Amino acid sequence: MRFHEKSESTDTVVDCVTAHSLAESSESPDSEHGYARNYYDPDIAHPIAQYEDDLLPQCPPSTTERKLMARIDFRIIPVLSILYLLAFLDRTNIANANIFGLSKELGLDGTHQNKYNTALTIFFVPYILFEIPSNVLLKKLKPHIWLPACMFTFGLVTVCQGLVQNYSGLLATRFFLGLAESGMFPGSFYLISMWYKRSEAQRRFSFFFSSTSLAGAFGGLLASAIGKMSGMRGYAGWRWVFILEGTLTCVVALLFVFLIPDFPENAKWLSEEERTYVRARLQKDQGRNAVERPIGIRDIINVFKDFKIFIGGFMYFGLIVPAYGYAFFAPGIIQTYGYSQIGTQLHSVPPWACAFAFAMIVAYFSDKAKHRFAFAIFPICIAISGFAILLRVHDNRHVQYAALFLVAMGAYSAMPVIVCWFNMNLGGHHRRAVGTGWQIGFGNIGGIIATYAFLAKDKPLYKPGYSICISFICLSAASCVAYLVSILVQNRNRDRMPRDLGLTEYEKTEMGDMSPEYRYLL
Repeated sequence: MRFHEKSESTDTVVDCVTAHSLAESSESPDSEHGYARNYYDPDIAHPIAQYEDDLLPQCPPSTTERKLMARIDFRIIPVLSILYLLAFLDRTNIANANIFGLSKELGLDGTHQNKYNTALTIFFVPYILFEIPSNVLLKKLKPHIWLPACMFTFGLVTVCQGLVQNYSGLLATRFFLGLAESGMFPGSFYLISMWYKRSEAQRRFSFFFSSTSLAGAFGGLLASAIGKMSGMRGYAGWRWVFILEGTLTCVVALLFVFLIPDFPENAKWLSEEERTYVRARLQKDQGRNAVERPIGIRDIINVFKDFKIFIGGFMYFGLIVPAYGYAFFAPGIIQTYGYSQIGTQLHSVPPWACAFAFAMIVAYFSDKAKHRFAFAIFPICIAISGFAILLRVHDNRHVQYAALFLVAMGAYSAMPVIVCWFNMNLGGHHRRAVGTGWQIGFGNIGGIIATYAFLAKDKPLYKPGYSICISFICLSAASCVAYLVSILVQNRNRDRMPRDLGLTEYEKTEMGDMSPEYRYLL
């Protein structure tokens, strides 16, 4: 793959102090084009360009790049990871509650066995519809206001879920839970993507995304302890699961108003020099982001004129089905292996823990190689092998339980790579805000399919569910290949273009990754 390479005289101006950053940024040009870097290379041929003076990042003398990025990591990643851990916990704890008798007490069993599946499905209706509007509001209201407000709301709804008395009440709370949670995942991804270069983002994305795995593990442990409270204050164990976990979310949300960071341009915890440097290094990697301009309807329409947007949606859509299939039904599947209620909750923990560890390993090597495609396909193959075992083996619970490890490790390692790959290749605030919301929103349509993939009538073999999951994983793999081919072709076509097309800096900013000077990360 061929990419524009800066000259040595230009690179010497970039005096960030760490040897690590210099090693990553210096390559020997082979000719006019290099083969090892992806970055936005503004055309300096326009001497009257409005922004020419700050194109080259200079690290402030009071710190180093390594120290500054460590501060940013500590301020952003743990907070957003805890936020999404609690969001995913409140979203999926219905599976743990069901083990403790939710369906039986609310009358979801019997002749209407699909009522539980319907309760899972209704969550996704508002969750899908409000992804893009939520990201637009996030940019308008600031992350430290919008995200904690959504968080407090879904925590409160979770508490109410523990107080419902009938099926209608459960449906209502699940609907409003989906509405409140619609801004969490795309908003957090959008915020993270505006702080990091593409070559360093995967580990951060995977750590954040893997909070879902930690939520699964933590949820199983917590549910096994909370379940022992059954009968206290006259409430069944499943009610306490919702009440206590929702209360925890509300308390944390109040603290996060003061802890969640805003975009780099508004980060008051950085000095002016540090903010300038962070913006400059991102600009060199991704181009200008037009943060000062609000997102309008025309911006949204222009984003959807790019066919790659739809491919990115299918990449994520294909993995959502097995991911939510596992999250919502793994406790029920494990229970068919003959474990008790508490034993089922405890056995649900190890696959999640292994998924977290494997996702971080994949992310580390993906960032090291500055490559995404291979690190998405490999975990996808692992997930397929896990579902294939579950589809064929029905008489050995140890092998079946081991297959659940493969499913969790594969699906929950590939998903953050796919989301990071697609979203970090979108240039500019407006394209990234809309593209992130679209990919997550469209992808979560797969959640509706997942909720009806594992029906009670298919117990204990669940052959239709496993077959559906394999099919959709293959769809995701095919979409990844299509996306790779499309950006490979576009990179090569742009390499053949003349260097000076007469575009102004404003035009390049508005185009984002559609600029002829932008190169996609493979």
